[in-house]
Amino acid sequence: MQTDFTDKRVLVTGGSRGIGRGTVEAFLKAGARVAVNGRTVESTAAGMAAMGESERLLAAPGDVATVAGCEAIVGAAIKGLGGLDVLVNNAGIGKFGSIEDFDEAAWDEMHNVNLKGTFFCIRAALADLRASNGNIVNVASDDGLMGQHGLAVYCASKGGVVNMTRAMALELAPHVRINCVCPGYVDTDMVRRDYIEQADDPAAAEQEVLDFAPLKRIATPGEIATAILYLASDDARFVTGAAFQIDGGSTAGH
Repeated sequence: MQTDFTDKRVLVTGGSRGIGRGTVEAFLKAGARVAVNGRTVESTAAGMAAMGESERLLAAPGDVATVAGCEAIVGAAIKGLGGLDVLVNNAGIGKFGSIEDFDEAAWDEMHNVNLKGTFFCIRAALADLRASNGNIVNVASDDGLMGQHGLAVYCASKGGVVNMTRAMALELAPHVRINCVCPGYVDTDMVRRDYIEQADDPAAAEQEVLDFAPLKRIATPGEIATAILYLASDDARFVTGAAFQIDGGSTAGH
């Protein structure tokens, strides 16, 4: 696979931890210059420090949950990098809960980050991506392709990302490609903090996560990053509108 991104200009939202950090590290290894977005100045700085000092890293903090935040993030990245070749919309949140558990505020929070943030970061970046014949990779979820008990709101937001990706592929062709990855469970602090550690029996919850996919394990952030780099590379130059499942087989049978 061709993974030479030397001097390519990349923005990764939610790039300070989890899948985002793994993706930033992979792009750096491939020679890219990368703008790292975390929700706050502090979280962005902490994530960048954990990756080590590099003159090819640029901070682009901000909250994707608002249009102004999206525009500020993308604007900082474009200004600092001198343009944009790849946008990775990775920032996201997840929360288990019954239908009755979700009020309007909780619904809005999930969709503002997962779906609205993805849309408005794309809108803010479009002029520069068109100028560079660049491309976009959205991070959706296997729960954007199937339902899962206790995740109705999350499934709705990630299903929106998947189908929005398909619709945008038609509108943005032939100059800008757009695809999404659909990970299953990934070994990140979000999965451990927001699900496993909150369970009444964390050990049982962890085993449930491990058993969910037919391959009987969870992915590493690096495995998702590898797929993102493929979709962003010239090797995928005839790929647009795709939803790439990286789920250990979960969507094959659940």
